[in-house]
Amino acid sequence: MSRKYQPAEITGEAMSEEQRAAWLEAGRLLFAREATFMLGVAGLAQLPDTDVPEVCFAGRSNVGKSSLINAVTGRNTLARTSVTPGRTQELNFFNLADRLILADLPGYGFAKAPKDKVEAWTRTTMSYLRGRAQLRRVLVLVDSRHGLKDVDREVMRMLDQAAVNYQIVLTKIDKLKKGEAEKRQQETTTELLRHVAAHPEVILTSSEKGDGIAELRATLAALGLPL
Repeated sequence: MSRKYQPAEITGEAMSEEQRAAWLEAGRLLFAREATFMLGVAGLAQLPDTDVPEVCFAGRSNVGKSSLINAVTGRNTLARTSVTPGRTQELNFFNLADRLILADLPGYGFAKAPKDKVEAWTRTTMSYLRGRAQLRRVLVLVDSRHGLKDVDREVMRMLDQAAVNYQIVLTKIDKLKKGEAEKRQQETTTELLRHVAAHPEVILTSSEKGDGIAELRATLAALGLPL
């Protein structure tokens, strides 16, 4: 059963059962629509020219970005997954019925690729994050088993400086005991108090077990175009 996640941005306090049900239903309806692969982008000149709101998935290599995109869209093979860190070598864009665009970014940190290529991915990714007008939120995925690392904090500081809104999503919580996952969530929430562009809510997810997926859908639905 999915752990409850109360979005302070919606009400400022815990929602009623009716409000929560409506919030979750909005997420279900949006992600019941068709999701399709748009294109892979190796350079900024190739970015899709749309006015559709975007949300991107960022994180260390092998943190589970592609798996989470597949889980949230309910399509097992929409985004390519791999056990090899650094497999995603482009910015991959997915269109959710022209209501919301999801971007899967190359993993930062360790990657099994030539150093110059990793540096090129990093430059393109950071330029995208700083300059994309329709980017509504960056989801910074963090492996719940390890918590925030220095490379995550470096990206968070860059997003703070660029005034780009971002939200931490803890992945792979099925690998932890319930008490451990909630402790990691609290540790992360406390650290976010020092970051001006960070959304205060930390979402717990498991792509394998489905924990937090309905809540993540509802969160993203609030950022997209009206149904």
